[in-house]
Amino acid sequence: MTQKHASFRMPATLRTLFCAAASLALALPAHAQSNTNDPRVGLKPGLYDAGTASKGLQLVAHRNKPEVFKPNAPGGLTYANSDMAFGGHYLYQGNFSGFQIWDISNPLQPRITEAYACFTEQGDVSIYGHLLFVSAENTGNRLDCGSQGVKDSVSKERMLGIRIFDIADPMHPKQVADVQTCRGSHTHTLVPDPIDKGVVYVYVSGLARVRSSSEMPSCENGGVDDPNSAQFRLEVIRVPLAHPEQAKIVSTARIFNDLTAPPTHGVAYADTAHGAAIAAAHRMLGRLGLPASTTAADSNRAARMLSAMQQSRNDPAREKALSDSLRAMGANVRMPGGGQPRGGPSQCHDITVYPSAGLAAGACSGYGLLLDIKDPTHPVRIQAVADSNFSFWHSATFNNAATTLLYTDEWGGGTQPKCRASDPIDWGADAVFTLRNRKLNHVGYFKMPAAQTATENCVAHNGGLVPVPGRDIMVQGWYQGGVSVFDFTNPAHPKEIAYFDRGPIDASKLVIGGYWAGYYYNGYIYGSEIARGLDVFKLTPTPDLTQNEIDAANLVRFDRLNPQMQPKLVWPAAFPVARAYVDQLVRDNGLPAARTTAIMTALKSAEQMSGAKRTAALKTLAGELDHDAAGASDATRVHALAAVVKGLETK
Repeated sequence: MTQKHASFRMPATLRTLFCAAASLALALPAHAQSNTNDPRVGLKPGLYDAGTASKGLQLVAHRNKPEVFKPNAPGGLTYANSDMAFGGHYLYQGNFSGFQIWDISNPLQPRITEAYACFTEQGDVSIYGHLLFVSAENTGNRLDCGSQGVKDSVSKERMLGIRIFDIADPMHPKQVADVQTCRGSHTHTLVPDPIDKGVVYVYVSGLARVRSSSEMPSCENGGVDDPNSAQFRLEVIRVPLAHPEQAKIVSTARIFNDLTAPPTHGVAYADTAHGAAIAAAHRMLGRLGLPASTTAADSNRAARMLSAMQQSRNDPAREKALSDSLRAMGANVRMPGGGQPRGGPSQCHDITVYPSAGLAAGACSGYGLLLDIKDPTHPVRIQAVADSNFSFWHSATFNNAATTLLYTDEWGGGTQPKCRASDPIDWGADAVFTLRNRKLNHVGYFKMPAAQTATENCVAHNGGLVPVPGRDIMVQGWYQGGVSVFDFTNPAHPKEIAYFDRGPIDASKLVIGGYWAGYYYNGYIYGSEIARGLDVFKLTPTPDLTQNEIDAANLVRFDRLNPQMQPKLVWPAAFPVARAYVDQLVRDNGLPAARTTAIMTALKSAEQMSGAKRTAALKTLAGELDHDAAGASDATRVHALAAVVKGLETK
């Protein structure tokens, strides 16, 4: 734009159009994300000095990215941090350009042991034994991990699939195998062999186009009815742990057969207003006879002004007239993504397996799939569910009892602001399903409730369970919406109980950042921050989560955690677990107050005893609890408490 055009003063007619766009954006649907009183609203922007707000989560450590993964300026995905995996006292953090290994033996002082540069995109990671698995999808990825890319359309240098590293020495990872796949690996899921402990399988979720058969002969790009098409199959890799160099594709699963185009929602209200403002600006600037180059610049200026203009409102009659006029002007604006017809699924974005239940959940191109994985080499589709409020099915999480299943919707692909005040609360959210007799039934939604700005990419993303006994609690990353912890014990009414959030990286433009994921591991919550680095949190007590419940969760210890391979949570018979159940009975009025007070007193007294006296006291309490259950409004939790007390008798 020349100086003359840069100093151009918009006429009153054009300013009226911008005000109309603002009015349209403010006419919010009843179910919009409109909680402006939340402390997370209005936080100071900044990369490393942004304002923060928290409840029930304390930031106990932060580490910036290592220099090898720091771009010259924040934003973009070339050096974006991605998913995490855990093994022993090490955390493995993926990056679009490699991975990092953190020593978390002291979670308050994470120490990086290795920053391994390997251009990969998107670099999702999993571990099993002494092996690290890394997803690679970009067509410019090289077998040698180099940054120079792959220029030829057909090349032996290209790497699309799964990279395997030996991490027996976390200080010196060694690349030991590459398994090429037809569509690369956007994400992947490890599935242990139920019989042979020396074998693990990899479910490969690739979103890229099918590569040329000249480069990989098995890659045929046929239609859905073609049994050899690489476009409509799930690839399964077998990895002998002792000989990872022998890893290879051993089967392909046709889990998408007979599925048609799924329903999907249209364009968001704010995006319609945004598009209308741009369209109106183009038309008006064209009437002024300004050059095309100026038109583009000033229409973008119009889009930036839209958010600021949302703060001013006029009388209802004028608002309606302007909104109607703007809606008519923008009626033919085609917004990208939303509402466009789509075919049936050809891939899964994420697959979460729950080996102890013999089940998997796939978030797959407009559908949530429930899979039988008793034979991991031949997963079989049990059910497919769809939801017109969902745009892009992203990932899934089971509750510990496998009676509830939660799917996420990554509306906007993680690079767009989808938590604005005008965005529907059930778009870009978590959909909660009950699971009974291997059948799914949709019962509710959860969305991080604090409205975010138009310069913050925000939508549901990766998370996992927090092991509080007696409750279904999940921690989840929401990109620049922060980290949210919520309770979905009542699947129809999920409730946020803790959070941490920073202000936008930039207040004037959208810069990609925020939490790719938040996971609980051995007493702490770890957040993979796309632009900033690594965060470590600990839970703190609130009315929604007591110290006893936190202490009980901290008793669950993992040797390994891959978020897409859910472990069965098991709690020891311990006094913190018993007290956690009592706290829950108090909170939910599961027993009369006098009775819960007496139970807590009895537990405290028994804990101070030893030997035969402790055993006798616990036996008496267990008998009383069995009697209490008969008249309790929450008999299930009383029985669970009694089981813990009986377990303590033998200790």
